[in-house]
Amino acid sequence: MTQEASSAERDAARTVRESCERIGVELSNILRAFAPSEEVLTHFRAAQVEVLKGLRAAIDAQIERATQAKPKGRTVPIE
Repeated sequence: MTQEASSAERDAARTVRESCERIGVELSNILRAFAPSEEVLTHFRAAQVEVLKGLRAAIDAQIERATQAKPKGRTVPIE
């Protein structure tokens, strides 16, 4: 391999690396532009908490029904 060829390969590698870095920066900028604001994120977090509380209430009610004592015996009508 000649010195010219290795220099050309290094230049090509540097160009590719710099292009990838620029693409990475631009992708980050695009993602940041589409990211919700902090206010929106706060609302989403609050909504998530409310959904979880609703699930907890549903689970608690199901546990309560499952653990209630079942009446023993049967009802017999008396004449």
